Amino acid sequence: MNLFEVPQSLPGEEFIEPLISDRGVLIERIISTGQVSPSGFWYDQDRDEWVVLLQGQAIIGWEDGRSKELRAGDWLFIPAHERHRVEWTSTEITCIWLAVHGKLR
Repeated sequence: MNLFEVPQSLPGEEFIEPLISDRGVLIERIISTGQVSPSGFWYDQDRDEWVVLLQGQAIIGWEDGRSKELRAGDWLFIPAHERHRVEWTSTEITCIWLAVHGKLR
């Protein structure tokens, strides 16, 4: 297994690969190639999320109007039910994310 290895054929949507799911914790790898959240859509997750962008660039936005530009190595902690969305992901450099979901605080 290699976090930076990208499948040769990707679907049109983000590629989400669960790596570990046990005892209420989910660790997943996400690959984005320009995908964004649909207009009007907000993630409203039951669990906290810690996410790091390993490669590429992206912008995450929150319902309250905040946004954060991410570059490789940047990470975020998003508490459960904090509504957010993916506003932009780079196309010239594939985005590779590592996300940890669970009761983290």
